[in-house]
Amino acid sequence: MQNTNDTKVYTAGCDAPLKIRKGHFASNHAHINYYIDVTTLKTRSGEAKEIARYLTGTYLFGTVIDTIVCMEGTDVIGAYLAEELTKEGFLSTNAHKTMYVVHPEFNSNSQLIFRNNLLPEIAGKNIMVLMSSITTGRTLDKVLECIQYYGGTLSGVSAIFSACETYHDIPISAVFGKKDIPDYASYDYRECPLCKSGEKLDALVNAYGFATLGDN
Repeated sequence: MQNTNDTKVYTAGCDAPLKIRKGHFASNHAHINYYIDVTTLKTRSGEAKEIARYLTGTYLFGTVIDTIVCMEGTDVIGAYLAEELTKEGFLSTNAHKTMYVVHPEFNSNSQLIFRNNLLPEIAGKNIMVLMSSITTGRTLDKVLECIQYYGGTLSGVSAIFSACETYHDIPISAVFGKKDIPDYASYDYRECPLCKSGEKLDALVNAYGFATLGDN
């Protein structure tokens, strides 16, 4: 059920809305003043397909994409995105001329890894990374390190929402951004103005959801 504090945000050219909630939230890397709820965009087939359609229109024709690495539960969007890109004639070096859609896993040391059976889909491939949201880029650093370790080449970064426009000089293709939420901000927890003003945290958040403080 949608929280009564949620607001729906639309962006030009996309019929799927982004749900946001203003407040004081803590992620793994920062304190933020909005919770970005991408749940239905990742899990409802119609909305996921609309996100994929929009993202397809943001890529430069001629971009080579062999594999889409889906992070933060974006696999449904990734599957539709691979279908849309193939249909639109985007290049792939794969012999079958279709794209792989995969996701890594975390090992016991919280490192991203790909199992041996997936290595042929990463090594020597042109990789598009698909994220649910990008705030500081620190998660992307881990993803890039993983891709490079297994011999892949980063060809692009996509997201449902991104507060950043580029990553290591690579443009980030995002459906929603600060153009849609102009006052969106993230802070180092040691310098958070909301904390300094005495505003208590509303919840702990990550790409999968949120937990209000006191929840089990």
